Amino acid sequence: MIRTQVQFEEAQYQKVKELASQQQISIAALIRQAVDQFFMTTKPGKTGLYRDAMKVVGKYEADHHDISEKHDQYLEEIYR
Repeated sequence: MIRTQVQFEEAQYQKVKELASQQQISIAALIRQAVDQFFMTTKPGKTGLYRDAMKVVGKYEADHHDISEKHDQYLEEIYR
């Protein structure tokens, strides 16, 4: 794990401390859970989507070199 420092407003800290106490976990564990939840529910921006799409470019080999141009034709042949 990586250690970091976070500053809260007084009211935020009291709420976090109380919730962590109720759940019988540390404040750090509660914050890690909150960060995980945030990333699970937040949609990626265009930059993230583009980066993810580019990860697969050139990753796979194909029998045909013109798939990007004739993909509909090849799919029709496969699913007849």
